[in-house]
Amino acid sequence: MTETQYKPVTEKQKPARPLPGNRNYMQETERMIRVDHAGEFGAVRIYAGQRAILGDRHPRSGLIQHMYEQEEVHLDRFNKLIHERGVRPTAMAPFWHVAGYALGAATAFMGEKAAMACTAAVEEVIDEHYQEQLDALRARDESAREPELEKTIETFQAEEVEHLEIAKAHGAEEATGYPVLSGFIKAGCRAAIWISKRV
Repeated sequence: MTETQYKPVTEKQKPARPLPGNRNYMQETERMIRVDHAGEFGAVRIYAGQRAILGDRHPRSGLIQHMYEQEEVHLDRFNKLIHERGVRPTAMAPFWHVAGYALGAATAFMGEKAAMACTAAVEEVIDEHYQEQLDALRARDESAREPELEKTIETFQAEEVEHLEIAKAHGAEEATGYPVLSGFIKAGCRAAIWISKRV
C-alpha cells in the first residue's frame, strides 16, 4: 500500500479498543485522586515545618497560618475522596510526611524570604499540575466526565495560585539564591508527583 492510499482519520472515528498500556477513565481518575491527596498532604507538612521554625509571633505567621488552613481543607477533601472511592493512597506517604516537614523547616530556617520562595516554587508546580488534570478531565467523553472532581480541582487551583501570589508579594523572589532554590524545589515537586501517581 502506498502512502497516498492511507485514509485520513476523521474526528468522528475512534479506536475500537484502547491500545496496550492505556489506562481507562476510572484508573486515570484514581491516579489523579491519589497524587492530589499526596500533594495536599505534603503541602500541610511543609507549612507545619515552617510554622514550627517561624513561630506564631513572626510577622508572617498569619499568612502561613492562612495557607496552612486552606491546605488542611484540601487534604480533608481528598481524604474523603480516597475513602469514598476506595483509592489506594500512595505508599510514599511516610516519606512525604518527613520530607515535607523537613523542606518547610529548612527553608524557614534560611529565613522568611526563603520560606516564601519555597511556597512560590511548590505552588507554581501545583498550578501547572492541576491545569493538566483539568485539561484531561474536560477532554473526556461526556459519559466519563467528573464534574464534582473538576469543580474541586478548579477551586483548589485558585487557592494555590493565591498562595503563589502571596509568596511573591512577600519577597519570594528576593531570597538568596532564588533561581537555584526554586529550581531545586520545583524539580523535587515534579518528581514527587511522578512517583505518587505510580507508587
